[in-house]
Amino acid sequence: MVQESGRKKINLALQGGGAYGAFTWGVLDHILQDGRLDIVGVTGASAGAINAIMLTDGLARGGPDEARNRLADFWRAASINGKLPELQRKVVDGLLWPTKIWLEMVCRFQQGPLAPPIISPYDFNLLDINPLKDLIERFVDFEAIRKCQVPKLFVSATNVETGKLRIFSQDKITAEVVAASACLPNLFRAVEIDGVPYWDGGYLGNPSIFPLLKTTTTEDVLLVQLNPLKRHGAPTSIAQILRRLNEITFNSSLMGELHAIEVVRRLIDEGRLGWGVGQETYKRVTMHRIVLDASDKELDPLSPVNIDYEFFEMLRDQGRDAARRFMDAHFEDIGVRETMDLANEVQAEWA
Repeated sequence: MVQESGRKKINLALQGGGAYGAFTWGVLDHILQDGRLDIVGVTGASAGAINAIMLTDGLARGGPDEARNRLADFWRAASINGKLPELQRKVVDGLLWPTKIWLEMVCRFQQGPLAPPIISPYDFNLLDINPLKDLIERFVDFEAIRKCQVPKLFVSATNVETGKLRIFSQDKITAEVVAASACLPNLFRAVEIDGVPYWDGGYLGNPSIFPLLKTTTTEDVLLVQLNPLKRHGAPTSIAQILRRLNEITFNSSLMGELHAIEVVRRLIDEGRLGWGVGQETYKRVTMHRIVLDASDKELDPLSPVNIDYEFFEMLRDQGRDAARRFMDAHFEDIGVRETMDLANEVQAEWA
């Protein structure tokens, strides 16, 4: 959709991916600085939810420049240089490097052949400490977010009891909701909201796209994807196997939504579904994507990594570069045609 000013409207779908969420920070930073896109809707899970809420908080408080500042402030605080209190540091480390922390715990506690293969957070986190909530509250003005009309904000979490996806709209989003969206069950106790336990939203919606289709008139969706769909060869070490398993698991819900979008689009093109606005019509979603190149990602979560601000800045710069390339190549396509080969992306491999 093109406005008289030459600006275009876009929905953002932000995937979770631990520390690689700093790449999304870079993508958002460039989009905000570029100024040619109006963000009318944003949805996210886990680290994607944190980026989404920092973005919306900044836009609600003071516009694009303030949103850039809020994102930068959070990622600096999340780094070692941020000098967080010790408890908050442990939580942020778990969020940013979940597989690494989990493997270290298993190695620490699994001393004998009869030791349990997984240590429950209900065993080692007896006080149910999850200071991520306090960290989010330190940064976010939830009242300002609830009053914000644009962009529409959605955060996903997984209902532990029903196994269903829960979508929280911005009038329902709290620090507990963000903590729930980032709650990995092998590290943290389930986050209870109104007596209902929730786990990481990435299991069922990473990110969930359909809320954007119900609440905005814009059909263009820009997906920021952190978990690569493709890798060459089979992983061999336990760390590599777990990393690849996580990538496939946390992409599965996204692939399901993309397949549904492609089916609806095909039926619209065949004249079997109505296209437009109304109860009997459907949106023909136009997908775009900025993806973190798998070759840029460290495969082994137990290998040395820098979780200091310089490392996050490196990922931010990669995100900025990727967003710049996308805008240079595809800004004119937004509102006109898709730039993601969705039909090929979701096609099953037949034997």
